[in-house]
Amino acid sequence: MATTPLLPDSRTESDGSAVIRVLSYNIRSMRDDTGALARVIGACAPDLVLLQEAPRFFRWRKKLARLASETGLVVLTGGATAAGPAILCSLRATVERTEDVLLPLTPGQHRRGFATAVVRFGGARLGVLSCHLSLRQDERYEQGGMLLDRLAAMGTEHAVAGGDLNERPDGRTFRRLTESLTDCWAAAPWGGEHTWVRDAPHRRIDALLATKGMRVLGCGVPLEQPGVSGSDLAAATDHLPVLAAIRVPAA
Repeated sequence: MATTPLLPDSRTESDGSAVIRVLSYNIRSMRDDTGALARVIGACAPDLVLLQEAPRFFRWRKKLARLASETGLVVLTGGATAAGPAILCSLRATVERTEDVLLPLTPGQHRRGFATAVVRFGGARLGVLSCHLSLRQDERYEQGGMLLDRLAAMGTEHAVAGGDLNERPDGRTFRRLTESLTDCWAAAPWGGEHTWVRDAPHRRIDALLATKGMRVLGCGVPLEQPGVSGSDLAAATDHLPVLAAIRVPAA
């Protein structure tokens, strides 16, 4: 039986460019099996983890710090200060700055926000954004425009955004985003496609998106990643993660 080839390992090239591994994951406020969650994240060996529904309430910083410690990462930014999105990173990253952004509140809806950072890997400089867009179609579309504006304002040639978009690729907001950003799964499909499999039909509503000029080496749900088991994926949270390997040119 054919097996899915592994994604490239992280590395820095002699020309200063970098291959990085980025993981996007809705972790449902760590209300499920946190041991399974840590094993999934750790097995993916990410340089950046873009979280959605990170802990936001009682002792949220302690919970995020524990997850980072158990996966060999550090908390970069986000959590309650971004209304849920957060970013973890490996010690390979050099951090230039971080900023958490709260989006306009629609009465009766959940508060939304972006966790953002600018980091460097070797000679490669990268803007990073984690998001969790609205369940409401009109609000989600407006938030998609805010996401694009925020990436443009970060002052980096290259950027990656990831999150729970709450929409399939044929949706209006998803299409708005991919007019200027690369849908990493569509560019280099790898592993599994669907990130929501709790009911039918299974759907791809979580995504990693990259600005032009970077090469996506593979992207998808890490179903056959060594150390990632189906039982851990089912126990960790209600979404499946998206893992990508991306080559970022030197600045």
